[in-house]
Parts: sequence; C-alpha cells; structure tokens
Amino acid sequence: MAKHTQAWMGMPKKRWPLMLVAFLSLSTAMVLFIRPNSSVPCTPTTAADNNHFVDQDNQIRSSLQLGNAPSPLDFMKSKLVLMVSHELSLSGGPLLLMELAFLLRGVGADVVWITNQKPPEPDQVIYSLESKMLDRGVQVLPAKGEKAVDTAIKADLVILNTAVAGKWLDAVLKEKVSLVLPKVLWWIHEMRGHYFKVEYVKHLPFVAGAMIDSHTTADYWKNRTRERLGIKMPETYVVHLGNSKELMDVAEDSVAKRVLREHVRESLGVRNDDLLFAIINSVSRGKGQDLFLRSFYESLQLIQEKKLQVPTLHAVVVGSDMNAQTKFETELRKFVAEKRIQDRVHFVNKTLAVAPYLASIDVLVQNSQARGECFGRITIEAMAFRLPVLGTAAGGTMEIVVNGTTGFLHPVGKEGVTPLANNIVKMATHVEKRLTMGKKGYERVKERFLEHHMAQRIALVLKDVLQKAAMQN
Repeated sequence: MAKHTQAWMGMPKKRWPLMLVAFLSLSTAMVLFIRPNSSVPCTPTTAADNNHFVDQDNQIRSSLQLGNAPSPLDFMKSKLVLMVSHELSLSGGPLLLMELAFLLRGVGADVVWITNQKPPEPDQVIYSLESKMLDRGVQVLPAKGEKAVDTAIKADLVILNTAVAGKWLDAVLKEKVSLVLPKVLWWIHEMRGHYFKVEYVKHLPFVAGAMIDSHTTADYWKNRTRERLGIKMPETYVVHLGNSKELMDVAEDSVAKRVLREHVRESLGVRNDDLLFAIINSVSRGKGQDLFLRSFYESLQLIQEKKLQVPTLHAVVVGSDMNAQTKFETELRKFVAEKRIQDRVHFVNKTLAVAPYLASIDVLVQNSQARGECFGRITIEAMAFRLPVLGTAAGGTMEIVVNGTTGFLHPVGKEGVTPLANNIVKMATHVEKRLTMGKKGYERVKERFLEHHMAQRIALVLKDVLQKAAMQN
C-alpha cells in the first residue's frame, strides 16, 4: 500500500480536493461489508397479521423533486434522534447509520450516537469515526448510564441499527423499555440465521417499525421470525439505498476516473489494456472470494483451451486483512500459488477508499453466498462507474442487477463456479456487450439509486414512525 501513497503525490494539485472526497466518502466505505447497504420502492404485500410492507413507489415518484429543492428530511429539523449501533467499525451497518446521522444533521436535527459494544482497549478505528461524528455535530454518549436512558426517553425517534442492537434495550433501559419502544425504528441489515435469537429481537413486535434494505431480506425476516420464534414483525418498510453525491461526482468526472485508473493500475502492475475483474468485500467465506478465484482460474483455462484472442485478464481482491492473515485468506493465497496465477491475482488491504478501485476495474464481481447480500451497496456504486456486475442470484443483488441487461447472475455455491467462469469469458470476448451493460447500469442508478431517492424513501418512513410515536403519547 506504500506504493499507492507514493503514486498520489504526483497528482495535479487541482485534482486533490476531488480525490480526497473519493477517499473519505462514507458511501464508498460501504464496500467492505454487507455495504454497505436501495432504491426500488416497496411492492405492497397484503397480510392479515399486519406483517405488510409499505408501498412507497407512487409516493416517491409523485413527490420527488430534483435540482435545488428542499431536502425531503427538512421536517426533522430540531428533532432529537438517538441512534444505537451494535458496534462502530468499518462495516456496512455502522457506516450506513453514520451516513443517515449526517443527513439528519444537515437538516438541523439533534443526533446522539451510542455504540453498544466497544473493545476494552483503545481502538483507532472507533476513535477516528467518533471524531468524524463529533466534527459533524453528532453527540457521542456511553452506551450505559443515566444520560443514555434520559436521552432515549426524551428522544423523538430512536433508531436501532442491526438485530444485535436489540440487546441494548433491556441491558440499559430495563423497566423503562416500554416507554421507548413506541418510537423505535429498527433498521435491520442481517441475512444470517444466527441473528434470530429471542434475546436480540423479542421486542421487535412492539416497535413502531422495521426498516430493511431489500424485499428479499424483508420476506426472510417475516417468515423466519414467525416460523422460528413465533413472533410477528412490526410494520416493515423496504428502503433501497442510494449513492452519495460525492461518489457520483467522482463517477461522473472522466478526468478523475482516468487519473485514478492510471495510478491504481500502475500500483498493481496492470496495463491499461488489460481486463481487470474485482471482488470488493471483506474477505470471508460468506463473500465468496474462494469461489470467485476458482471461477477466474477456470476462465483462464477456457480462454487457453479455445485459443480466444482477448486482453490479459487480472483479478483483484479488495478487502483483505494483511495483519490478521485468517485461515480463509491463507487458503485463498495458497490456491493462487498452487495454480501459479500470482501474476494475475492481486490482494488489496481493506480500505475506505474504494472509488479508486471502481475507477480502475472493468467488471465488478458480487459473489456473496448463501442468501446473498441484504442489499450490497458496492453493486450500485460499481454501476455508477458504468461497470457491469457479475452477481449471485441471491438476496438484494437480484433487486439491483437486471440479468442480461446490467450484468449476469449466477447460482450461489459450487454450482455457480462454471457459470461465473463462462460469464467472465463473455465479458472478455464481447466488448460492446460489456460497455453497453455498464451504460445500462449507470442509467439504472440515475433512475433509482441516488442519495435523493434514498432520502425520499427514508423520509416517508420517518414521518410514519413519528406519527405513530405521537399517537402513543
């Protein structure tokens, strides 16, 4: 990564402000996680048990105003909002909540932040993120204590972030929890079964509402809570995410993208004409880096066997942890060495700055396994950079990628290795198709996945929740 640092030093001074935005954008930070992490308004589902999804589509399209229109969140001015996150880290859930905190601060809301779980020793990431919040006027409180309880009771709105944050309710509020539940909006991002524990979600039926990033995840939570725990979901809102203005500024600046592309490729040892496929997620088995590398190797074999005339292919894994050296990452590096493709596969440490990599690659691979991503914000970020996406046919990816139009979908698991390999070859051999898919993806982002789309969707949810809370007082 030192080579990256040296590369930026020669950048023209007039580009520095834009590059700093690219590096520090919270939106792009979501890439390392669940990113991060959505813009198709909900399709209404009728249910007698009140477990329905709120349809925002017509409301948003009729009220959405572009240009210099007032923020749809202006009604939150002077409201006191308490945000409770289960942790504070470079993962999608906390960073997304921080982004909402900054949007609310931007319209004059009073925002207070609590992190429920912190390591006992000082943590540089937590210190940095808390400093960023304090700089933006977000108050930071300890998770426990009288001030935390008083703030929860006085708040107009309490936002719990992720299912795990539910533990904070009983641990801190104790007998006063019933006073707070009617004004709680529970923002859920998880898609894994181990989050369905009574100690996490027992208060879920009694909160004002649940906000979930995709229809697939909302359906999963509705069915799973009923079948496994025997509880009902509260009124559930599906809110697709959107790209920040800062990210879009970089994505739409051809000069910035060219500079970023040249510097990153130089640092990786990749030529301008080479084809670069990237998977940008925290390195873990659930994100599917192992299966991606198998597919990549298989695509190289197919190209060799069929004697196809294509540019040199490279793969980059962004989201590595050089310090941890986990067993899984060791397996990845061993596979690359055994297949003798070290010159084609590059590992990049996890970073807040994903915009440079989106500018430098040709295709994004979103290979999350099992139920897939709850949303997968890196997908819409890549589409903003006019990149086609090769994604698993699971989770929120299916609500973003239009198969055959903005990219290709493939099955999860081992069954998806060969289809993904074939899709990689398609991207290499069909240049016009690849470019057209990228263009279509960009158009889809502009239509559905921008910050003002997300703000409109969230505004409708917050208005509804505030009205419910007012009726309980």
